[in-house]
Amino acid sequence: MFIKIRRDTLIILLLAFILILCGRLITYVAFASSDEINNGIPISGVIIKGNDIVPVETIRGNVMQAGFRDGSVIYGDILKTSKREVSLQDAIQTAQEFATRSTVPGTSVQPITAADVQVDINTGVVTVTVIEDFSSVKLENKTTNGAGG
Repeated sequence: MFIKIRRDTLIILLLAFILILCGRLITYVAFASSDEINNGIPISGVIIKGNDIVPVETIRGNVMQAGFRDGSVIYGDILKTSKREVSLQDAIQTAQEFATRSTVPGTSVQPITAADVQVDINTGVVTVTVIEDFSSVKLENKTTNGAGG
């Protein structure tokens, strides 16, 4: 039932296990405590809050047009996309404008009156909070009545 192992073999195996464990722990601590970011912070996602009628994908698509999409990287206060480099503050303002231009699919109705874009420069998460207000939307009836009575 028991496997016969000599005591010195058991000690060698135990020391090897402890060395491997310590090596992994030291590697993790060295990585976690480093302040240097060589490759920048990639944009990891766009979170949409506050919408009721306008679909999340419509708002997310418009915010991504401002540069907050996969492949974009934050270097300090600069947002680098595949085509250009832009100030992070300019990209945030552009994203706010694009988010307010989001329409209800199939219509030209733009119910979003305000948008707030926050970028976490440590994780790369973009959070967009929108306010929808249908009382300010101008609706026009463009259909005509038929000839029938």
